[in-house]
Amino acid sequence: MALKFYSYPKCGTCRKAKKWLEENGVTFEEVHIVDNPPSKDEVVKLYEKSDLELKKFFNTSGQKYRELGLKDKIKVASEDELFELLGSDGMLLKRPIVTDGKTVTVGFKEETFEETWKNGN
Repeated sequence: MALKFYSYPKCGTCRKAKKWLEENGVTFEEVHIVDNPPSKDEVVKLYEKSDLELKKFFNTSGQKYRELGLKDKIKVASEDELFELLGSDGMLLKRPIVTDGKTVTVGFKEETFEETWKNGN
């Protein structure tokens, strides 16, 4: 299965990650995270496969995150409420999110991509 690469074209980090995937010959399907955001159920599945804390899925430097005052809300909200938020707006999700259906990475760190996605996983 080709990787699913959730990204936002104007995001510099996403462009770096995309360039890395292309330079390393990794096949992927790009999904515009704002036009086609993962649903709440998809976010739950991504989270379950990621081994990350749920708060790592939030784009904490995003304007929307600040507008909604999520810094304090995520400390007290239920997991279900957080999934609901993440599934409601692609701009709230940290990006890029890359998955092969078994493994998930959030954000771009070259070392992580080397370990996880080099050689098509």
